[in-house]
Amino acid sequence: MVNVLVVESDSDRKAFPSIAGVQFRSCAIAELADSVSWAEVLLFRTFEAVDLRAVWPNAVDLKWIHASSAGVDRLLDPGLRDGSWLLTNSGGILDRAIAEYVAAGILASVKKLPQALHRQRERVWEHRVSTGVRGERALVVGPGSIGREIGRLLGALGMRVDAAGTSERPGDAEFGRIRHVDELRSYAGEYTVIVLAAPLTERTRGLVGAEVLAAMSPDAGLVNISRGPVVDEQALCAALASGTIGWAVLDVFEVEPLPASSPLWGMDNVILTAHLAGDADDFAERLWRLFEENLERYLHGSPLVNVVDKQTGYVQR
Repeated sequence: MVNVLVVESDSDRKAFPSIAGVQFRSCAIAELADSVSWAEVLLFRTFEAVDLRAVWPNAVDLKWIHASSAGVDRLLDPGLRDGSWLLTNSGGILDRAIAEYVAAGILASVKKLPQALHRQRERVWEHRVSTGVRGERALVVGPGSIGREIGRLLGALGMRVDAAGTSERPGDAEFGRIRHVDELRSYAGEYTVIVLAAPLTERTRGLVGAEVLAAMSPDAGLVNISRGPVVDEQALCAALASGTIGWAVLDVFEVEPLPASSPLWGMDNVILTAHLAGDADDFAERLWRLFEENLERYLHGSPLVNVVDKQTGYVQR
């Protein structure tokens, strides 16, 4: 019998599927350290920030951990990195929803809809000229499955899309070319919009700081749907306030919830959302379908999909 422990918030507790040879239990994140000794498989269905250092010493039978997000940075503490357990993520199930969010944010920003909504609330009738995206250049930092879906959708809007990855290489169906992410500062000014879709790793932490922002065009925008610490938030606030860059669409932040004291709340050239880019009404169904497919592989001794390299934080290729 394979014991699967589902870690979730109390409000999300649900009936589990009936699968031969599998027994399910659920626990809240606060109960995990006491419950993990029962588990061979962990499914994280919660996005709560959590300190797992007290968990791993009790994980005596654990063999596989599945994260319900594409990013696994919240789980990658030294205890997990040093363990023998397999780690998989949910890459693929959020791609379209996130790509649609990115496209909507870009279009709303270049069409100046936030400013128009402000004038609506003030009952001001004022015509202003906006720009478009056809023929403009976009850079997607992180050419994984989410980044590729973003590339496809922006390409369908008529944008010329490149990517930045861990190595320079020719492009493909989604990207005109793939540039080296370590050289971002040198070419950031070539793009109308930079979209951050890379996982948070030691390599990407603070990737977009004052120097990269200063290299961008004053009319350009930044979209972040990866993790807040990929951007130096203080430098971004300064760049937006000074006109160093034109606008931003931000779904993730260094501290979440975003503190009420953050100047980002009051900027009319910022679209700010509460870490919801991947939220879709069929998310739970897609997550369970992916997990059950991987669970079938696990039961039959077949290779799992979406296995993450615990040292780099990237899915193994």
